[in-house]
Amino acid sequence: MSVALPLSSTRRSNLKLALLLSAFAVIATLALQPYLAMTMPAAMSKLHVPFLIIAIVQAGIPCFLLGWLGLSLGSQYGLDAPWLRAFVYRNQPESIVRTHWRLAVFAGVLAGALVVGLNLLGPRIGPPIEGISPAGQAWRGALASLYGGTAEEILMRLFLVSLLVWLFALFNRRQPRSWMFMLAIVLSALLFGFGHLPYAFAIGVSHTPMLISEIVFLNALVGLVTGTLFWKYGLEHAMLAHFGADLVLHVAAPLMGY
Repeated sequence: MSVALPLSSTRRSNLKLALLLSAFAVIATLALQPYLAMTMPAAMSKLHVPFLIIAIVQAGIPCFLLGWLGLSLGSQYGLDAPWLRAFVYRNQPESIVRTHWRLAVFAGVLAGALVVGLNLLGPRIGPPIEGISPAGQAWRGALASLYGGTAEEILMRLFLVSLLVWLFALFNRRQPRSWMFMLAIVLSALLFGFGHLPYAFAIGVSHTPMLISEIVFLNALVGLVTGTLFWKYGLEHAMLAHFGADLVLHVAAPLMGY
């Protein structure tokens, strides 16, 4: 489990780490462009601003500001990115956190497989993609998977979970309890699920209660997994799990014809 760091020290040492996270988010957003062009061709064709500018404004700046805030609020409660912090500030990560990389990969892949399986039981989410081979969908999906593992985890786990735990702890003399972390993870997972609705509607998903519930539930399922890993082992484990889940959803599933 991540070790809580003193608030006074983390506030002074978060800017470089937040800048690194925002750089990851910008790169991941640029990698998302081919996938968006495949799933939202009409909307992407109407863009008159370089996509780099969009990536900086919509991902880089928010991830820098909210990532810094999440680090500042969460590090005092053990919610941190310990391995990236060690890399940026030349610390020894072994003395900060126990790593469970294989567990993160397994949990992410399992969550992705479960989402695919549950999706097959319900109505199809979104129209089929025409004119692009499964291999073409797969490589675009692989690039898109970087976005979920970076920008979404920075915003929904590092920032939102940390903020909620910090707020809950205020009412208990700044002493967090396990239920505070669990409630924060559940709330952030639900908001993560609802956050996928605008994109789903943009690609033609019907506004039916069944489909809306399915989208929220399936995405929240991934959020519960990554949120728990963030709490127990740090942001990097959540990122890795999210990336693994998205590889199943956006690479393996198209190649298998789902």
